[in-house]
Amino acid sequence: MSMSKLRCVVEHITYQNADNGWSVMKVKVKGFDNLVTLVGSLLNVPVGSVLLVEGEWKVNQQYGQQFVVETWEEVMPATIYGIEKYLGSGLVKGIGPVFAKAIVNKFGLETLDVIENNVERLKEVPNLGKKRVEKIRESWEKQKDIKNVMVFLQGYGVSTAYAAKIYRQYGKEAISKVKDNPYRLADDIWGIGFKTADSIASKMGYGKSDLRRCRSGILYTLNQLAEDGHVYAEEEQLIEACKGLLEADEAPIREALETMIQEKDVIQDNDVIYLPPFYYAERGAAKRLIALSEQSSDAIAAEPEVEYGKIKAGIQYDEVQQEAIDKALESKIMVLTGGPGTGKTTATKGIIEAFKARGKSILLAAPTGRAAKRMSEATGMEAKTLHRLLVYNPMEGYKVNDENPLEGDVLIVDECSMIDIILFYNLMKAVPNNMSLILVGDIDQLPSVGAGNVLRDIIDSKQIPVIRLTRIFRQAQSSRIVMNAHAINAGNFPNISNGRDTDFFFIKEENAEAIPALIVSLVRDRLSKTYRMNPKEIQVLTPMQRGVVGAANLNQLLQEKLNPSGSSLSRAGYAYRSGDKVMQIRNNYDKNVFNGDIGYVTDVDTLEKTLIVSFDGRTVEYDHSELDELTLAYAITIHKSQGSEFPIVVMPITMKHFVMLQRNLIYTGITRAKKICVLVGTTKALAYAVRNQTVSERNTKLKERLINY
Repeated sequence: MSMSKLRCVVEHITYQNADNGWSVMKVKVKGFDNLVTLVGSLLNVPVGSVLLVEGEWKVNQQYGQQFVVETWEEVMPATIYGIEKYLGSGLVKGIGPVFAKAIVNKFGLETLDVIENNVERLKEVPNLGKKRVEKIRESWEKQKDIKNVMVFLQGYGVSTAYAAKIYRQYGKEAISKVKDNPYRLADDIWGIGFKTADSIASKMGYGKSDLRRCRSGILYTLNQLAEDGHVYAEEEQLIEACKGLLEADEAPIREALETMIQEKDVIQDNDVIYLPPFYYAERGAAKRLIALSEQSSDAIAAEPEVEYGKIKAGIQYDEVQQEAIDKALESKIMVLTGGPGTGKTTATKGIIEAFKARGKSILLAAPTGRAAKRMSEATGMEAKTLHRLLVYNPMEGYKVNDENPLEGDVLIVDECSMIDIILFYNLMKAVPNNMSLILVGDIDQLPSVGAGNVLRDIIDSKQIPVIRLTRIFRQAQSSRIVMNAHAINAGNFPNISNGRDTDFFFIKEENAEAIPALIVSLVRDRLSKTYRMNPKEIQVLTPMQRGVVGAANLNQLLQEKLNPSGSSLSRAGYAYRSGDKVMQIRNNYDKNVFNGDIGYVTDVDTLEKTLIVSFDGRTVEYDHSELDELTLAYAITIHKSQGSEFPIVVMPITMKHFVMLQRNLIYTGITRAKKICVLVGTTKALAYAVRNQTVSERNTKLKERLINY
């Protein structure tokens, strides 16, 4: 079939992959009565863009006729319809769809010329006041400043959204910096990965064996491994991965790697390769752990303090909890671990009371805002996030550190399974030798989202005292959530008999295609009415992001039923409306919001192209270009739920997820439910997950370093 060309206006984005730009969108094409379906890698093209695309017409058996894009460019609109869409797309602040239509109705094809050369004439448009005209003028002038940059970048297939980010990073030097080395985009700008930078470089004539390309490919591979939890790469593993990624010969990759080692871009440690931050974090964390453990404790007879704690808290401790309190008093560093219902919180409160009885000052912290809030509620004391405890800001880093350490006698940190090696190292630097450190966490949960396996490595090293709580207390035994979590953790099939008084339900549904509608019904109607709860407080957890029962699809369906209308801003195929439940998906230290934080959209300004999100009462503003940092959170992956607790959890479990069906994943998901847990799917998938104890090994040397120090 011969190649065809179309000039079109983007009307609606059906799907867009934020990682690689693969998109399905509906476009208006002159001469066609209906919207045309466009598919291809279109690098985050926004609604309203005018595109000149080249490709082929193909018929998809499921979706019908589509235009498959091979090449494309974004162009200035030349029709009245195109100008209206262009102005209403969010590129010019002060002009939304309504005013775009009014302006174009007034000036027609001369609209862009009027804004460029005689913006005061916009006052001729009804209801367009002086302040708004001034805002449009300022925004247009800013657009003019970056016009050359935009034109240059769009010539290499960069969308408007990415071009704006590049300009914000480099300013007027953007063209020269990108020409000099387009691969620096992957290093400097969040959202632009190696593959996007490589696409630009390829169009600029960079060869596959260019050393700058090899260097960027090595960094990309190491960062991808870090995202999968690995602190380092074995050298041959790295070379082979880069050969596959770059489709280049081994020689230039090895040459680039050798140069990077010499220039300290990476660290070689025997036969493994680290990114420098991970090397120094792992080595430094081990050194500080051993140094702290070797400090002598000023412990005295524990019994009077423990008895005091019992009386004050009105609690009876079992033998292991008593041992935990004694060990905390006599050790400079200790780990307290155990599953749900085993009394970690009770033991922690006993430790607090015992230290208080000795007149010690106590600090409490946890990795996330939600975990810190839960710790505060459980103990009646203030608990800070680790970032807040260490006073982090993006310009200066952690202001509480080895030169300006924490002040206090005891630091207790909860949910330590969530802490990655970088954060842990910064925590350890801030703990002075005269402070006792107690690390609390459930070792059987999923490891941290970031690189490392800190809690497990510490426990497995046997260099630090560990108290493991295993007894399930009587009050917890009445909870089937708790009992089933322990059954699964032991490799046994859980009790799924349901019943009127249970807190754990299993709804069998063999047809995966029917599960999304069933989940919507549970959230919107059945559970919310039975337990008198706002549907938005019911959390859907799913093993995967993609697929029919993945978070992306479930979010679209739940938003449609729970928050279907109202003014919105769109990005990457998602519309964000006031009232939407959203989640931050990257650490943003400027805004003081972090990967996994959940909040609600409280305001949408379609003219300013901004929205406000409330995270536990703290409001954060997002510009339209920053919306790729958010995702809808009616449904989230189990990985993203770590450290959180929800009153009701609904979790699909089907063989469509089989690559993710692991015991610790299902265990983590179930233990996020505080009151009610509902699984929806097949017993086959649940049995497969319970049997599958395969835990992806992570490349870490913390255990080894602790043993050998």
